Amino acid sequence: MSANPVSGDSAQNGQGNGTSEEEKKDDVTIVQEGKAKVAFHGPVFYNPVQEFNRDLTVLVLRQFVADREKVNAEIQNATNGTGDEEPATKRRKVAENDQSGNIRILDALSASGLRALRFAQEVPNVDSILANDFSENAVESIKCNIDLNGVQDKVKAHFGDAIMTMMQHRSLEKRFHAVDLDPYGTASNFLDSGVQCVAENGILMVTCTDMAVLCGNTPEACYTKYGAVTTRTKCCHEMALRILLRAIDTQANRYARYIEPLLSVSVDFYVRVFVRVKTGAREAKDSGIKVGNVLVCSGCHSMEIAPILRKNVDGKSVKYLPYVIKHTLLDGNNKCVHCSHPVHHIGPIYTAPIHDKAFVQNLLQQLKTTQEEERLGTHSRLLGVLTTVHEELDDVPLYYEAGQMMNICKSPMPKLINVRSAILNAGFRVSGSHCCPKGIKTDATLDFLWDVIRYQAQSANVRRERLHETSPGFTILGKEIKHKVSFIMHPGATVQEKLEHMVRYQCNKGKNWGPRQKAKGSVNSVQAGFWKGGSDSTSNDNDKAGMEETMETENK
Repeated sequence: MSANPVSGDSAQNGQGNGTSEEEKKDDVTIVQEGKAKVAFHGPVFYNPVQEFNRDLTVLVLRQFVADREKVNAEIQNATNGTGDEEPATKRRKVAENDQSGNIRILDALSASGLRALRFAQEVPNVDSILANDFSENAVESIKCNIDLNGVQDKVKAHFGDAIMTMMQHRSLEKRFHAVDLDPYGTASNFLDSGVQCVAENGILMVTCTDMAVLCGNTPEACYTKYGAVTTRTKCCHEMALRILLRAIDTQANRYARYIEPLLSVSVDFYVRVFVRVKTGAREAKDSGIKVGNVLVCSGCHSMEIAPILRKNVDGKSVKYLPYVIKHTLLDGNNKCVHCSHPVHHIGPIYTAPIHDKAFVQNLLQQLKTTQEEERLGTHSRLLGVLTTVHEELDDVPLYYEAGQMMNICKSPMPKLINVRSAILNAGFRVSGSHCCPKGIKTDATLDFLWDVIRYQAQSANVRRERLHETSPGFTILGKEIKHKVSFIMHPGATVQEKLEHMVRYQCNKGKNWGPRQKAKGSVNSVQAGFWKGGSDSTSNDNDKAGMEETMETENK
């Protein structure tokens, strides 16, 4: 869809399809991505690595529009020729759920406006896009880019605080069908207003780049931002996704709304979730049974999920009760039953499926049927990521890393396909994880998984005496193998992305990879929603809902 890259940054994005183009004219740098062009006066704050994020968003919005059209056609077919008029209350309900017409999009933290420009030119059935920013410099840049792309009929630049802008669109007739929140750092302070300004059955798209917080480096900061506590584990990136989803759902529940995750990914240096927002007090109550805490061993990193609420249905009677504790990870001394080390208590997290497999399948179908000349710039990687996502076990929260488990017992790591085969041969299910190349999601019991490790250590002649007696591996290897373990190759152990040579895990060692430093002069997020001053000409755009830094949201 666009020319080969000219700049060094674009050439080193690791995407495999270099699709951005830079052109300099009279001290103005014009960058093209997809069908959109953005002009930068002065320093270029364009990060080609984020092209995957934007391509994925365009792909999801296209499917969102297609689903709306399908639902609208079904409604029309069901009502044609009946001649019966709906009761007033039902007509009002249908109006609130109306799927017809073009969509309205809010790019709440727009920066250079690149996302809004791409939505206007690459997503069908778009009625209007509000490109909002709280920096006058950014808004002026957006206006110039709107003229540059000739999309004045669809995109409107708006100067305003992101939170206030969303709160001004809470009423039913003003809500947006799609809201994109892509801030510098955390999106936690935008979630409350975000869930209120999304139309019924609309889509909320959220990015968070504060991975150090979400992955357990500072549990106290995670609690203040997301209302959850976490620790550093190998599955910390999926934990980050589930913490974010739970935070969004909690905010929605306050307004008798709830979310249905469509797609949740952890890639590069951020997490990105796409959720459908719906209204219903009865359904919102079920959010409690989709949340749980996690016990994590500090020694062997074994995990157990403890739900916080259970639902009893007896005929027409529905009761919600606190969950009865039935911990299998703790022994009589409140230590791990596998290695006798202390156990951490973290959470709460979202424990329900984080993807809609039917939606993901439609995304894959859309990719496979797109003509080569119309493909998105990161087509190959999109195909690999979404294939891995589609193969994930959706009813198994979190994952283990085989290499880490082997290392605890100082055992050499066999081929990952052998470990997967051992699990399948025992009658359990297993899949990979898009979050980690060596991740294993499985419904196998922990007793069996540790027997696999013991069997491999025994086969490699690993002597227990070589381990320190206080180490978790010493205790684990001291137990007998109780399950039959077979490393014989299982036909279902090879993942699809390997069979088709798909691109999945991007090299992250290129020049300027990763988020840039937060711009100087931006307002602290504590002041978000209360800023009274004018714009700061030195601010670069983003900590959105504060003084969002110009031109940097799209770069991170």
